[in-house]
Amino acid sequence: MCGLTGFIDRKGQQSNDAMKAILSGMSNSLQHRGPDDHGDWTDERFGVALGHRRLSIVDVSNAGHQPMTSVSGRYVIVFNGEIYNHLALRGELGESSWHGHSDTETLLAAIVGWGLKTTMEKAVGMFALALWDRETGELSLVRDRMGEKPMYFGWQGDTFLFGSELKALKRHPKFAGEVDRDVIPLLLRHGYIPAPHSIYKGIQKLMPGTILRLPATAQPGSKPEAEHYWSLTGAVANGRRNPFRGDERDAVAQLEACLLQAIDLQMIADVPLGVFLSGGIDSSTVVALMQARSSRPVKTFTIGFEEQDYNEAVHAKRVARHLGTDHTELYVSPSDAMGVI
Repeated sequence: MCGLTGFIDRKGQQSNDAMKAILSGMSNSLQHRGPDDHGDWTDERFGVALGHRRLSIVDVSNAGHQPMTSVSGRYVIVFNGEIYNHLALRGELGESSWHGHSDTETLLAAIVGWGLKTTMEKAVGMFALALWDRETGELSLVRDRMGEKPMYFGWQGDTFLFGSELKALKRHPKFAGEVDRDVIPLLLRHGYIPAPHSIYKGIQKLMPGTILRLPATAQPGSKPEAEHYWSLTGAVANGRRNPFRGDERDAVAQLEACLLQAIDLQMIADVPLGVFLSGGIDSSTVVALMQARSSRPVKTFTIGFEEQDYNEAVHAKRVARHLGTDHTELYVSPSDAMGVI
């Protein structure tokens, strides 16, 4: 994972150096999300600042450094996540002069060629991103279809804040930090605070599958408009209109094909891959498909407990032995837990 953050100061009275000092504190709070690289970008004309902490997965070279600017210079992006089908998107774009092979560069080229919404409709992956349009002065925030990657945003006075985690927003001097008492019942009822709410007044979570646009004309405190580029309801409705017509054997074959396609796309990386194995149906299926596609033993990892009622490591070890993976176990004791506390 990576971390992104930024802000727009509508007063626009700060210098680039002043904005970078604030941005540095916000970005550093996300160092745990991206220990490999960091970058910042500011434009004092609009009072905008974009920061990024990088965990290098695809294209670990400087060609994947963020914030990244499009070839035309119009767009600047900070991106967290991975676009699994970005190589297919490159082929569809037909570009030839790539600087590197990162999915971030692919995204930028696609946005230039197709526009943001069409690009998001085509993109397959887990992601959150912030895109700045230098031509129109518009900020766009995007979250993946299922909301796997986080994105917080909101006005604090005359400043619009956004980021992967609340701790980044809290490092901005304009952050008020007033608890929203209206959401406490949600926390007590569900054990968490569901989107679009957050624990703080004026700060929200971006809904999954949406694009939020903050135009240059947006006034402090105004509610930015968000549009869906994908919805679960729409996907279900499409499935009902086009039901599966095959028999049980066809269903098994199609399911395996879909799973293998997903596994193939998610095994693309420039760093070593591993997988958590519990010994249950889900993780065992994923590991089996990965091993079938790999020329060497897949690295599997399991956490075990001495308390047998809670220990899944025994099952995982049997699966790992059967599949021939390179297996690692770590047993956690009560003293280990107390040491962390």
